[in-house]
Amino acid sequence: MSEPLLEVTDLKKHFAIRKNQTLKAVDGVSFAIKKGEMLGLVGESGCGKSTLGRTILRLYERTSGSVKFKGTDVHKTGQKQAKTLNRSMQMIFQDPYASLNPRSVVMDIIAEGIDIHQLYTGSRRKEKVYELLQTVGLGAEHANRYPHEFSGGQRQRIGIARALAVDPEFIVADEPISALDVSIQEQIVNLLRKLQREKGLTFLFIAHDLSMVRHISDRIGVMYLGKLVELTTSEALYKNPLHPYTEALLSAIPIPDPDLEDKREQILLKGEIPSPLSPPSGCVFRTRCPKAMERCALIEPQMLEYQPGHFAACHLYEGTTPKHGEAAATHG
Repeated sequence: MSEPLLEVTDLKKHFAIRKNQTLKAVDGVSFAIKKGEMLGLVGESGCGKSTLGRTILRLYERTSGSVKFKGTDVHKTGQKQAKTLNRSMQMIFQDPYASLNPRSVVMDIIAEGIDIHQLYTGSRRKEKVYELLQTVGLGAEHANRYPHEFSGGQRQRIGIARALAVDPEFIVADEPISALDVSIQEQIVNLLRKLQREKGLTFLFIAHDLSMVRHISDRIGVMYLGKLVELTTSEALYKNPLHPYTEALLSAIPIPDPDLEDKREQILLKGEIPSPLSPPSGCVFRTRCPKAMERCALIEPQMLEYQPGHFAACHLYEGTTPKHGEAAATHG
């Protein structure tokens, strides 16, 4: 079996808020992504998805754990090696307007990475930008305009072109459709899927809309309060969710058929998501879980493989035998 392109092991990112308080934004997450794969990452706002993405790319320094890209520890590289990794690993940001320099024209915005890595100059630089604009569904006539002259969907296409400019292998797409109209979201999702196929790109696609993630992802990871609680293929997650939190998220997705929608039972979670400054003991989901047991408050569940390629962290399944018997350090 080939080595994963990206391997995240027990990654933690904690923020010191006050003298005696620590915000555990990412708290022991492990997974792996194969080359050419689209891994979706879902969860409620504040669960640590975006912090995880930024820590993987070293926009935040880790607290502990490791992130390995093609076997190289991202957080242990020197300046020269880090620059090479920065070219291989890019990010598409959530807000396409806030992430684009309002004082620069599109030509210079897209070519920023090209200039930093000294990839092209002169006429070839201009030609490359035109090619990128065409790739994302825009034209050469857009190159000399400013960000405010574009719609939200067009600005996100510019952000995608900027990420593609340095020919990366891996891209973190941090909620790239959440700020867009519903009619535009599908267009951007289809564009990312097309780029994945045609360029062999590998994606970590972060979102809170589980219905949209289903259509774009090969596998899906579910996060809750800084922890990964379930990970499996998109198909398996929808057909047979194991974790009660995943079940609740799936039950909230509307069904187009009004008769079926009326008959099905929606799982309503009690209370608000706890503060990452003071997470619950044991299982972090237990305070809202309709199936919580006494054991859940005492012992933190481990991420185990209960079905081939299907991992979950839940005490409900302790009577069954995991396929590989032990907690997996990474899940790929």
